[in-house]
Amino acid sequence: MAWADTKDEGMPPNAVGNRSHDSNTRGPFVERRLTFELSPIAPFCLEFAVWGLRRRPQNQVDRWDGTTYQRVISIRGRPAEVRVSELGSREAPRLEVNVIGERVHAGAEAEVRALLTPLLGLEVHLKPFYRMASREPKLRELAERYRGLKPGRFPTVFETLANAFACQQFTIAAGLQLLNQLVRRGSVGIKTQAGMVFGFPEPSDLLRVSPRAFRSLGFSGQKTKAFRELSRKLVAEPLALDTLTNRKNEDVINLLLELRGVGRWTAEYVLLRGLGRLDVFPGDDVGARNRLAKWLHRSEPMDYASVRRTVDRWQPYAGFIYFHMLMESLTATGKLRVGRTSA
Repeated sequence: MAWADTKDEGMPPNAVGNRSHDSNTRGPFVERRLTFELSPIAPFCLEFAVWGLRRRPQNQVDRWDGTTYQRVISIRGRPAEVRVSELGSREAPRLEVNVIGERVHAGAEAEVRALLTPLLGLEVHLKPFYRMASREPKLRELAERYRGLKPGRFPTVFETLANAFACQQFTIAAGLQLLNQLVRRGSVGIKTQAGMVFGFPEPSDLLRVSPRAFRSLGFSGQKTKAFRELSRKLVAEPLALDTLTNRKNEDVINLLLELRGVGRWTAEYVLLRGLGRLDVFPGDDVGARNRLAKWLHRSEPMDYASVRRTVDRWQPYAGFIYFHMLMESLTATGKLRVGRTSA
């Protein structure tokens, strides 16, 4: 682990900070940097893992410049930027992590490790999946094309629900554009060489965004109510969603369905992307099931029931197939370049 302080008399190009929040503090801005390495379970490809989070280039929370993953987090109540780059290979992976911010401290390494491990799927064991795939030629081809993909999870169920709310009844790209505006409106930004960047807001941050402001950003009245009711619930009961972790899938779905704005798709989305339940393929995701039908050369469109019947043979990795369908979509549209896609 490496540690350094840098005084800023005029903010060097790579400095991160926003003095406006500490206007009563005298003296130069002190940029603190923490560097350490992570060793994911092989195989691992950072680019695939990041695109699993990003989904579309419009995502301004989970950023990727072609070599480095970047995300703003909070350390001791102040924003800091995490930058992750690849040092090793897919079969012997190593990652370099740089944490840059005003209140970064040596003890932050454990906090950042705990965040990045599920976020990028660093410790997900997938040998049984690859063994299963080796017995089915079409699945083997898909698995090899995206070898190193890991099923990452959003940092919190709250962030998962927020992503789901924003994307309901919209394309992913349109939903992410809405979410970007909300993030910029509701969270604290920091200045980087690339400009201002923002972390994901906390429930208390979103409560400070008025209903009128939500609607001015493009959210419907129902989505506005869903965001605000969820935020209010979590401000009053910060651990309200933590109990979902140890519950069975059916119980999680039933509990989530009690929340405004949550239907079957959103509940299954939370199971997969918020809780890491790899046996869940959100069957109401029209884009994913259309991509599944195309990959399987199905001439007839698939519905929820046919998706369930189809993916059952790949259990307990139906949800990981969902991630592969996302990769297929990104490749087919030229956003991800890994070679040819299936016809």
